[in-house]
Amino acid sequence: MTTQPEYALEENLINQLEEIGYKKIVIKDEHDLIANLKSQLEKHNKATYSENEFKQILNDLSKGNVYEKAKILRDRIAYTKDDDTTGYVELINQIHWCKNQYQVTHQISMEGSYKNRYDVTILINGLPLVQIELKKRGLEMKEAFNQINRYERHSFTAGKGLFQFVQLFVISNGVNTKYFANNPVKARSFKQTFFWADVENNIITQLSEFANIFLEPCHLSKMITKYIVLNTNNILMVLRPYQYYATEAIVERVKNGNKFGYIWHTTGSGKTLTSFKAAQILTNLEAVHKVVFVVDRKDLDYQTIKEFNSFSEGSIDATNNTKALVKQLSDDTKLIVTTIQKLNTAILKPKHMAKMDPLKKKKIVFIFDECHRSQFGDTHNRIKSFFDKSQMFGFTGTPIFADNSVKNALGKRTTKDLFEDCLHKYVITDAIRDRNVLKFSIEYMNTVKLKEDVVDIKVEDINTAEVLEAPQRLENNVNYIINHHDRKTHGRKFTAIFCVQNVNTLIKYYELFKVKKEAGLHDLNVATIFSYQANSPDEDANGFIPDEEFLDLAAEPESLYETQHRRDKLEAFIADYNGMFQMNYSTNDFYGYYKDIGQRVKNKQVDVLLVVNMFLTGFDSKLLNTIYVDKNLKYHGLIQAYSRTNRILDEVKSQGNVVCFRNLKEATDEAITLFSNKDAIEEIIIQPYEDYIETFNDAVERVLAVAPTFESVNDLVSEKEELEFVKAFRDLMRVKNVLSTFTEFSFEDLGMDAQTFENYKSKYLDLYDAIKSETQKEKVSILNDIDFELELIRRDEINVLYILTLLAKLYESQPKEQEKQRKAISDMLASETQLRSKKALIEKFIEENLPLIGGSEQVNDAFDSFWTLEKKKAIENISKDENLDFNKLVDVVSNYLFTEKEPLRDEVIAVMNERPSLRNRASISERVLNKVKDFVETFINGMG
Repeated sequence: MTTQPEYALEENLINQLEEIGYKKIVIKDEHDLIANLKSQLEKHNKATYSENEFKQILNDLSKGNVYEKAKILRDRIAYTKDDDTTGYVELINQIHWCKNQYQVTHQISMEGSYKNRYDVTILINGLPLVQIELKKRGLEMKEAFNQINRYERHSFTAGKGLFQFVQLFVISNGVNTKYFANNPVKARSFKQTFFWADVENNIITQLSEFANIFLEPCHLSKMITKYIVLNTNNILMVLRPYQYYATEAIVERVKNGNKFGYIWHTTGSGKTLTSFKAAQILTNLEAVHKVVFVVDRKDLDYQTIKEFNSFSEGSIDATNNTKALVKQLSDDTKLIVTTIQKLNTAILKPKHMAKMDPLKKKKIVFIFDECHRSQFGDTHNRIKSFFDKSQMFGFTGTPIFADNSVKNALGKRTTKDLFEDCLHKYVITDAIRDRNVLKFSIEYMNTVKLKEDVVDIKVEDINTAEVLEAPQRLENNVNYIINHHDRKTHGRKFTAIFCVQNVNTLIKYYELFKVKKEAGLHDLNVATIFSYQANSPDEDANGFIPDEEFLDLAAEPESLYETQHRRDKLEAFIADYNGMFQMNYSTNDFYGYYKDIGQRVKNKQVDVLLVVNMFLTGFDSKLLNTIYVDKNLKYHGLIQAYSRTNRILDEVKSQGNVVCFRNLKEATDEAITLFSNKDAIEEIIIQPYEDYIETFNDAVERVLAVAPTFESVNDLVSEKEELEFVKAFRDLMRVKNVLSTFTEFSFEDLGMDAQTFENYKSKYLDLYDAIKSETQKEKVSILNDIDFELELIRRDEINVLYILTLLAKLYESQPKEQEKQRKAISDMLASETQLRSKKALIEKFIEENLPLIGGSEQVNDAFDSFWTLEKKKAIENISKDENLDFNKLVDVVSNYLFTEKEPLRDEVIAVMNERPSLRNRASISERVLNKVKDFVETFINGMG
């Protein structure tokens, strides 16, 4: 059976869209697009526009970028009528979202720096709001994604820029279909493309089924008008299906009654965006007086304040001043974001009663973020009884069930006890299947060795403080982290948390790390934070993570000595931190220190954060991939702690790494079973090392089937064969990326040795270089849109500084050894992505300059002089070849290096001595920008 061609897929989709309510029209180019836009806006607004009136409207539509056009779409455009009165144009009906005009067309041609033809375009009221790109069955979805990125660079901004009104992209190869929000190319990631699903989280992949459900006109316009968030970081965010269903469920419950409810969406699935969207929609309901979003104080100041303010600028009062909250509750503010601590104070303090009493009978909707953490004391009942007409909703990633509830003064209480029905579930197995979070790689380390004659006790069964806190065991664990941290974090591309049982053990661990660092045994940046009060929670090791408390750090009188000891230790550790980062914190500003240390973990300035309980719940960092555990954990505490590591980022971050220095196997299995289902354990934890060896060897066979030797890659005669090699070797790299995080990893276990792997990698990179140069000429190629996933082979520790040490050895070596070392250096330059651009220059230095140096100690200085000269020549050549102002060019490059943001097109054009025509401006500025980027890649990046 032959593969269904792309044009057949396109025709079938258009016919289907006609059947569900779209009108098919023919639009060949921008001229037709604009003519149709005028007629559709007239129809939608029940108006007729003169040539002068429509010229004004079109002028306003032409302004701004994607984000600004998204705001224009949701507003009305004012124009001056021919009779000098003011008219208004509605671009889309947001209140009655089904009452819009729906059309479909295909193969529109747009010409910018290059001419492109787009597959299928959905027009709403004449504006192109959804663009669908199709690939024939069997091709990768990512090729369609990359094709859209090329269109963005080449032609979406062409002419009046109407294609920048696109809100959603859809990509499909017939059997798999995904959608994503429109954003600038640099803000896009294939990780942010989503399958649609039904309310039970069953994904919908077939294009025909997706079209019937997602592209149905009413649903599509509802997604555009209600479920796209304009983030104040100038990006568009579209809700995923489970976020959509949760929001709809909350809104329906508020519309139809006063019952409570909760949302169970697994940790890392984007609960804050869901809760914000629900709150935003509820504020528009007449029956709702106010919506109050309630978080714990630490979550507000650390995580939610940034996220909520990015959705709605200034929506959060982050102070501790309850008076400000009472004012918001009393005035016209509809959406309030506050802390549970301030809310509790507002309803308790007599001085606030005069303003608070009138609210008792008002319908106020409360939404609690991470409702399992702060809702199991008196506060929940106090809020519930004060606001008679209140309606409460909770969000949690790990609900409290009967099995994992902890008894307190009010008895054992569950999430259901507090919030009644679960309105929507999206559990960890759903999120892993959808690739919204990563699987865990869990290693259980035997840290206690028994005598040979003891045969009836397992190492894992030993759980006494005397054994677990033995100095040699703690030192062994520290040595393990020192020896394996770089492997676990891919050369410190990521960072880690180390959680331990109690503060006293933490102090011992920290001091071990410090002594070993001072002895030159490691260079890890280790930082710590802990509560220094005596009798801290979790001293009895029940496996749950208690709430963090920052305000009540006073000790009981009989415990003053222990408290002072811990506080003195923390002061000393903070002093180390201050010295590391030139800060001035102390325990008197504990909360400021807490916020700063969290941000430095996010920025990868802290390699290992040593904690007891802090940062194990609610802390999100995509650049954290490892947690070392020497602490009893269970149920929701365990899942919360492990989940610090499994946020999606890129291909390198293939899993969250968990290294257990205690036997938590049974506790892990119980927690996973509780929070997913009984068959889910294998889905959540990645396979054993031996399984990945088998997978790697299978991938080796596929590579050898295409290219039996690395030299035979040169003999691949067609692009189709080259494509097969790229895919096969890329699969091999993906498996090797996972394997390399295992402690026992060795190439000796694999069906391909390290040198052969490097040889194939060089050929793989040669193909990448070839396609990159062809793409710059815009040659049509089946390799154009393939993702080579170069991040999998970038090793930042191999840089020019490292090469210089090899050059010094080369200088000192005997003639017989020199040729061998030269080849090794040449191979390294060819295989490391950051060094390939420098290969010719470094080899030139070896040939022309190295023989003239007086001694190995002069290699660095000689290379610096050589590099400075070549750098100057390169920038002069760019200036001369492109007729650019040299001084302005240097300023642009300097600014690029300082801000790490690519120069804008206008900045590039400003450097030109002669401004290009409007027709050629995009292509010429892109060419110059590419030369600037190549210059930075060659002379600046990867120098070490």
